[in-house]
Amino acid sequence: MAAEQPQPEGSKALSGLLSGIAQAAYYGHAGISEELLRGQLYPEAAPHEFRALLAKMSGVLKSVASADMDLNQLEAFLTAQTKKQGGITADQAAVIAKFWKNHRTKIRESLINQSRWDNTLKNMNWRVDLKSQSRHVDQINTPVAIVEMELGKNGQESEFLCLEFDEAKVTQMLKKLSEIEESITALTQTT
Repeated sequence: MAAEQPQPEGSKALSGLLSGIAQAAYYGHAGISEELLRGQLYPEAAPHEFRALLAKMSGVLKSVASADMDLNQLEAFLTAQTKKQGGITADQAAVIAKFWKNHRTKIRESLINQSRWDNTLKNMNWRVDLKSQSRHVDQINTPVAIVEMELGKNGQESEFLCLEFDEAKVTQMLKKLSEIEESITALTQTT
């Protein structure tokens, strides 16, 4: 006979468990352990019963998050999970659906941020100045663009890059950006 599932005090404990799983897996809070979750949410459950519930809920949440399921996909997935032997209960499915509805955006953003390899452009400021000093007299009073870019990863300190462009360099950069835009447009258009 299969071990009885640990019964939460309503849906509150399961919602807390899902939140704990998300904190540890997606939001980078390393201090959330199996022992902490069991002690706080399911103190009456035997360790092996809680471990089975944790593994099941982690797997369900991982499946839902990795597929970035919309509400229709989620409903179909959870319905299938309730009909599967050793799956989840209808009450658990309802808690999971509510949790995903409230946390989908944040978990998706976290997964995107975790998958970035390098810095991203966080912000960009610019201004146009007139050169007042130069080695060459003919360059005085020519316009230059000063561009400041803020680069970094979320949750980390940013780096700032400051560039100066004359009119020819601005034109060259705009041409390259236009080529990039054309490539992206070509890849995103449906055929």
